[in-house]
Amino acid sequence: MIRLKQLPHFGFILPQFGYKKANVIIDLCTILILKFKIMEYQKENKVWFITGSSRGFGRIWTEAALERGDKVVATARRLESISYLQEKYGENVLTLTLDVTKADQVKAILEQGYHHFGRLDVILNNAGYSLVGTIEEASLDDVRALYETNIFGALSVIKAALPLLRKQGGGHILGVSSSLGLESMPVIGYYCSTKWAFEAIHESLAAEVKSFGIKVTLIEPGAYATEFGSPESLKMASGLDIYSDFKGQFVQGLRNLERGNPNATPEALFKVVDAKQPPLRLFLGNQTLPSVRKAYNERLATWEAWEEVSNAAQG
Repeated sequence: MIRLKQLPHFGFILPQFGYKKANVIIDLCTILILKFKIMEYQKENKVWFITGSSRGFGRIWTEAALERGDKVVATARRLESISYLQEKYGENVLTLTLDVTKADQVKAILEQGYHHFGRLDVILNNAGYSLVGTIEEASLDDVRALYETNIFGALSVIKAALPLLRKQGGGHILGVSSSLGLESMPVIGYYCSTKWAFEAIHESLAAEVKSFGIKVTLIEPGAYATEFGSPESLKMASGLDIYSDFKGQFVQGLRNLERGNPNATPEALFKVVDAKQPPLRLFLGNQTLPSVRKAYNERLATWEAWEEVSNAAQG
């Protein structure tokens, strides 16, 4: 008895032979055809939607994706900062102006990119900046503006992308977090707080959209030699003299950090987006795991030291 089973993803019909002791036996030629079809399907070029494509990781990853033959919807606040991409990569890239703090614009630009290429495989939420100042120094307006970009901007992208990804049957959302989403630092505490919120949102999102075939990965870079310290990536809060010495020591410590080469990171990103089962979190660099391990060991030691008090509060 021969049964025919249509495999829509690969565009051919696979014969199935029914026997008493085996439901399906496929000859070697069919296995090889299937294997090559699967490999061809998995290697199909991806379509990326990237925010913050004009500098830092965003620029490097945009160019790297295009260099490997993928297609990219590259976005930035200033179109002229990414116009060279169109000249260099032609029809493989669509460059668009995007301010992630404008939800209506985010939705329109995502839909434009989707219709232009016919699908969006990878949504890379990369736009963001840091606020430098102690908890006392930074104004509430400064903090609100930081959250508008780092959190609400990212949420606008996610919310606009999800219906499109469900419609096409899946996709992969990459959120650019930081090692500072797992441990905090003084002077940039508000920036760290946005990354802690960013982490929680994506962890919840991963569980909520898994059944739709949508994958979620948090990219957590350590210290890298990017333009993150440039005026476009930093906002300085008004200072108070009482913190001058403390901040001076902190900034000097940052200058002494060993920084990774950002041009070494694209391959790690490609391994994640090409993986059948990508991780929820991926560290970039060799410094984050030892640092986070130390921080978590200290937390566990504290919780365990206070375990008796905690347990007594159960009632």
